[in-house]
Amino acid sequence: MTAINATLQSFFTDRLTRQKDASTHTIAAYRDTLRLLLGFIATTHEVTASSLQWNQLDAPEITAFLDHLQKDRGNGARTRNARLSAIHSLFRYAALHHPEHAASIARVLAIPPQRVDRHLVDYLDDDECEALLAAPDRGTWTGRRDHTFLVVALQTGLRVSELIGLTVGDVHLGAGPHLSCRGKGRKDRITPLTAQTVGTLRNWQKEQSPTGITVLFPTRVGNRLSRDAIEHRIAIHTRTATGTCPSLADKHVSAHVLRHTTAMRLLHAGVDTSIIALWLGHEKVDTTQIYITADLKLKEAAIERTRPLNSARGRYRPPDDILAWLGAL
Repeated sequence: MTAINATLQSFFTDRLTRQKDASTHTIAAYRDTLRLLLGFIATTHEVTASSLQWNQLDAPEITAFLDHLQKDRGNGARTRNARLSAIHSLFRYAALHHPEHAASIARVLAIPPQRVDRHLVDYLDDDECEALLAAPDRGTWTGRRDHTFLVVALQTGLRVSELIGLTVGDVHLGAGPHLSCRGKGRKDRITPLTAQTVGTLRNWQKEQSPTGITVLFPTRVGNRLSRDAIEHRIAIHTRTATGTCPSLADKHVSAHVLRHTTAMRLLHAGVDTSIIALWLGHEKVDTTQIYITADLKLKEAAIERTRPLNSARGRYRPPDDILAWLGAL
């Protein structure tokens, strides 16, 4: 066993699993990144991945791998940076166990993340929301499930992973109705429910299978819906809703767009951004600022409160009543 193999195994079993207690999503992301990396470098050097040495994983090779992700695999800057973050995590761990390679490891750790363009967030207006909610055929079991899912997604703003992970026990429809979920970073939070959402969930719970299925939004056989299945169902209903709301044809509606929509609805209702951050489960309030940037109505209201550049200074004095009446003749 080479040094890189031993370090790689202890990185997953000791560092990530035992010391950091990383989530299954984090471990899977790191696993996929390192599989791609080792496969790419093994192909470059025409050797097997298990025979690679640390001196073959130097900064030029890592940079070539990152370029390969963008040019050959079509990944964006965010995916590139996520892969680089996983690589940096491994190399920081390797620096503690292989001081003889400190110089080459330091050069890899010095590779910077790529700057990411920040685009305005997409969201749906009220008419588009109503059209989307009306799209599922509620005469079928699948349509009623999808309608309930869309109602919950638009009202709560939960992440798609949080929605998929909901169980029947996470729904509390008594006094103070709310949903409980474990979000990003293993943080638990509760989200209050409106009367409309409570009614929709009550109707859906009546259709829960008595066979012990605990998933709130299951497949026909009782399994959890996958991310791809969710996005596929949303795409189908968006195409249907376009018939009554043509503006949806210009938008790429996804589960994350529904989350953005919740945030924008809260912002338009005058809810403070710190409360919106808590509602969405953001770790930092700064993350919520993207919604203020995207909200044209707030900017229009701000400019209405400013004085035109060429206007005369002084206090406003209403015209004389009789002169105003004569001027209106």
